[in-house]
Amino acid sequence: ISVHLRLFPSQRKSKEQPQFPRLCVTQQALRTKECCPVWEGDGSACGAGSGRGSCEDVKISEQPDGPQYPFSGLDDREKWPLVFYNRTCQCAGNFMGFNCGDCKFGYFGDNCNERRVSLRRNIFHLTRAERNRLISYLNLAKQTISREYVVATGTYREMENGSNPMFADVSVYDVFVWMHYYVSRNALLGGPGNVWRNVDFGHWAPAFPPWHRVYLLHWEHEIRKLTGDMTFSIPYWDWRDAQDCEVCTDELMGARSPQNPNLISPSSVFSSWKVLCSQAEEYSNRGVLCDARNEGPLRRNPGNHNQNIVERLPTSADVEFTLSLPNYDTGAMDRTANMSFRNTLEGFGDPQTGLGSSSRLGMHASLHVFMNGSMSSVQGSANDPIFMLHHAFVDSIYEQWLRRHKPSPSQYPESNAPIGHNGDYHMPPFIPLHRNKEYFISSKDLGYEYSYLLDANQRLAESMRPYLDELHDVWPWLILAVLCGGIVTVAIAIAILLAKHRFKALPRRKSWKNFFALPEKQPLIWNNETEASHHNYQTTM
Repeated sequence: ISVHLRLFPSQRKSKEQPQFPRLCVTQQALRTKECCPVWEGDGSACGAGSGRGSCEDVKISEQPDGPQYPFSGLDDREKWPLVFYNRTCQCAGNFMGFNCGDCKFGYFGDNCNERRVSLRRNIFHLTRAERNRLISYLNLAKQTISREYVVATGTYREMENGSNPMFADVSVYDVFVWMHYYVSRNALLGGPGNVWRNVDFGHWAPAFPPWHRVYLLHWEHEIRKLTGDMTFSIPYWDWRDAQDCEVCTDELMGARSPQNPNLISPSSVFSSWKVLCSQAEEYSNRGVLCDARNEGPLRRNPGNHNQNIVERLPTSADVEFTLSLPNYDTGAMDRTANMSFRNTLEGFGDPQTGLGSSSRLGMHASLHVFMNGSMSSVQGSANDPIFMLHHAFVDSIYEQWLRRHKPSPSQYPESNAPIGHNGDYHMPPFIPLHRNKEYFISSKDLGYEYSYLLDANQRLAESMRPYLDELHDVWPWLILAVLCGGIVTVAIAIAILLAKHRFKALPRRKSWKNFFALPEKQPLIWNNETEASHHNYQTTM
């Protein structure tokens, strides 16, 4: 199974988003290791003048990591973010952001005192307008260069300890593609091919659900800032019992191209998308980071995958069994022995037994393999927009488990988890900083809910939304049809009344037969030739 783990196991100015703020990638900022930008609202660092936050030393956990990564001081993600910064903004109250200029998740308003719960909906329950808006927002994010943020294309050592900054401009969407690559990449030990593969700061271990939860929250937040639509929420794809890629249509995430089954249909906007950070093996062979360059078109060929690894998509029974597992993460270093909710949800535990000894992958990982394209590489999987829909549903399963089992904070490992996964570890590569255990809580506490977790009446109303929307679109035409029908009915009635009136005005000796008869000067003459012609016409008809 270790062979397959890497396959899975494979225009508004933005104000806040994870990763390197431009103001923090100057030589001075990198040399001083300080990322405390000014908040524009009052002109002070971290909004200190308004009580929003202050520039403080970064405090890291001293708890020991597990033995999977036996190095120290070689990878920039170790003890994040100390390699780059040892002072950052620490925000007060409901404020958040690299300069404390934004609000914590679930809070809105200038003073971040408006509490609001957003609803993430089933993508098939969105109205037509909401579906169109989703596609437009995704494409806008893909085509808009991030004005506030850049991504690293070299290690801190390659940057000569900050003297030679190595960062690149990418689109708003591709910042998140890069982030998912960066958290899961191999550790570079120096030189071509000299990498350590048994390391991942966002997968294979306890931080998998919390890290992706924060990732989706930031992505959702950034789309709102980019578009100005504060009502936007990420939809989810409920893939339980699916037989095929139900979202792979040109109205949604793009159908299969008729010219090349590995590409997206030309009728979909996603056919023009280019990927980056998708050639993990090449980077390892060269011993370098992804350089954020265009690496070709988005690829996908769902269902034509290696069925020895993934036999089918997850069923409702698979999900229910996963939810029944009481232990969040056993802490076992060997994934094959880790019989836990997290291990099974991620796809390494058998969704019928929980044991990780099977050669097949299930649950979350099975979707990635099934897509058979850009989604099937761990490091490059976020290039495909289906990634967001998929992980929103994975997050909803995590949410169900939290509500069902109500775990105490102590269930999250505080020590000896693989590097990056202890409870107090700051999640790479997020700036602002987030600790893993801070997101071992309900989504309601973070300001969002899933539509299928609502009560029965609310779920029924949600499922009816697209149909009511269609009815709303056609009701003017229905009214027009009724009016036209009424006019026609009245016209027929008037015609009948006029006919009756004319009949009454005829001389009494005339009958209905006389009334409908042709004038006598044009008599009908019937003969054998006429009858034969009439018969042939009827036969032809």
